[in-house]
Amino acid sequence: MTSQPKSLHPSQLAPDTSSCSLRMGSPQCLHNGFTADLLPPLLHPQQPEPCQTTYLEEKRSDNGGPYWTRPESRVWTVMLLLGTCLLYCARVTMPICSVSMSTQFNWDKKQSGMVLGSFFWGYCLTQIVGGHLSDKIGGEKVLLLSAFSWGLVTVATPVAAHISSMPLTLVTLFRFLMGLLQGVHFPALTSLLSQRVRENERAFTCCTVSSGSQFGTLVIGGAGSLLLDWYGWESVFFFSGFVTLLWVYYMYKQHFSEKEYIISLEDITKNFSMSAQTHVPWKRLFRKGPVWAVIVGQLCIASTFFTLLSWLPTFFRETFPDSKGWVFNVIPWMLAIPAGVFSGVLSDHLIGLGFQTITVRKSMQVFGMGVSSFFVLCLGQTTSYRNAIVFASAAIGFQTFNHSGVSVNVQDLAPSCAGFLFGVANTGGALLGVVWVNLSGYLIEATGSWTPVFNLVAVINSIGLCVFLYFAEARRVDIDLIHV
Repeated sequence: MTSQPKSLHPSQLAPDTSSCSLRMGSPQCLHNGFTADLLPPLLHPQQPEPCQTTYLEEKRSDNGGPYWTRPESRVWTVMLLLGTCLLYCARVTMPICSVSMSTQFNWDKKQSGMVLGSFFWGYCLTQIVGGHLSDKIGGEKVLLLSAFSWGLVTVATPVAAHISSMPLTLVTLFRFLMGLLQGVHFPALTSLLSQRVRENERAFTCCTVSSGSQFGTLVIGGAGSLLLDWYGWESVFFFSGFVTLLWVYYMYKQHFSEKEYIISLEDITKNFSMSAQTHVPWKRLFRKGPVWAVIVGQLCIASTFFTLLSWLPTFFRETFPDSKGWVFNVIPWMLAIPAGVFSGVLSDHLIGLGFQTITVRKSMQVFGMGVSSFFVLCLGQTTSYRNAIVFASAAIGFQTFNHSGVSVNVQDLAPSCAGFLFGVANTGGALLGVVWVNLSGYLIEATGSWTPVFNLVAVINSIGLCVFLYFAEARRVDIDLIHV
């Protein structure tokens, strides 16, 4: 008895290509079928396979490499974590040494403030440039070149201060240059991770690497204080600069020894000269609601972070004058490191369980901006030193959940230009942060209370959270624009 062939539904016979996306100029997939020129019947009589190659996969091969493997991802995560740690070690050297330098060179408060503030003006200028260049030539190249440059600047700062007859002017210039060179770091990181890390691993990688900022603050806070007491303020700069140059040398020898990883001035000039011919139509990109959701969200996050970073030490010193400085300068940042890593692990785990990516991103932002703001408000109302430490630690700890929300969402939306978009958002956040820091000082003087400052932080975070929850999405928008 012969078996009868099993009947199939018509939908099972035709390949489903409704979700297939190909670049312009390549054979086009149509809904429930193929075009006649895709597979000529005389040359390919067999049943064609459904189109499975996505635009993202094709774009990866065009850009010079696929996603990192698991072992590669672990190595790069550790090295980028160390790089971010060293970035903050070099960044915080001046705040640590400013009192000693002011005493030696007879700087007043206004002059010290000019030196410290010059960093942020330089930091704002290269965010967009660094992100755009990273999208074009590779974030790893920009990271290495910038680290080599600001490592040299860090080492040269004490030398320049001693040999110059105008140390204030020269140190201010070097600090401004430091901001210019470090401004490309986080946009370059965003660009690199969006191109080399899989979606279900991005949150953990991003949070782990970003925790280097807290780790670096702790390292230089401890080691820098000892070096300052033992060998003088110059040793703090030498320590940060030389360790950074060692990291650059190791990275180059291990990961950048191939010829194609060498950056030439011609490559940089060529990519900027072609910026007007980019495949991404920026005007249409900036009309997308999800794009503005990440821009507004990152703008609010960065500005409130700068405000808390600038005023929390003063708040503790004035509100609790008998408190130990190392306690409120160390404990909140120490607890922020495991909190950030935990948020990344939790985020990727939820996506692995089948939760929608955008649902996870928004949930992380509820903690990063909503719950964090709740503890900021509590901080403004407490009169207990112990409660203040708890509230400050909780507020800063929950802020690290932003790395699993907005910071990763920009990579979800536009991997082809994630560095540029992050640079736009972070530039606005840095500029607004300077404004909020100055406004906070005015509010403290005018009201004699810290409550308005913490209320301001909560309001800004609430606005950013509402915009993100309403407009944010996790689908790619750069593909849609390229196919228009």
